Amino acid sequence: MILILMGVSGSGKTTVGQLLAKKLGCGFSDADVFHSKSNIEKMHNGIPLTDDDRWPWLASIRAAIEDYRQRGVTHVFTCSALKEIYREKLAYPGEGDIHFVLLNGTADLLQQRLAQRKGHFFDPHLLQSQIDILEMPDHAIVVDIAPPPEEIADEVLRQLNPAG
Repeated sequence: MILILMGVSGSGKTTVGQLLAKKLGCGFSDADVFHSKSNIEKMHNGIPLTDDDRWPWLASIRAAIEDYRQRGVTHVFTCSALKEIYREKLAYPGEGDIHFVLLNGTADLLQQRLAQRKGHFFDPHLLQSQIDILEMPDHAIVVDIAPPPEEIADEVLRQLNPAG
């Protein structure tokens, strides 16, 4: 099983993803490590990424997903995956062992979180551009980010396995 935690910056993808990986006893990969240096520099300077910037990044994540799938290893990834076309680059239709989880919250809460975050390359002024391009997924677990991260992780697991 592959989990892809998605959402805008500040939604808690890394924190919740690490908790889920621990609970599942599996590995964790943050999408940020797949970015090129030029992408990181752009975001640090407040320049939104273009689709042309994103394609190689998404291809790198997809290659890692395929590696874990071929080995039959459960793994948790994070990736903003804001548009349906980006999600299609990560998981082809019908790949039932790949599950998207949207961490969703209000713009006010996201702004508060970004204001408190230290040492991350993402310029908080780019948040609105991410909110503007977010396409709500049709086939994803959607979880509110207001509760504590532990509760969010537990809710994701509950929705993955509603029978318990």
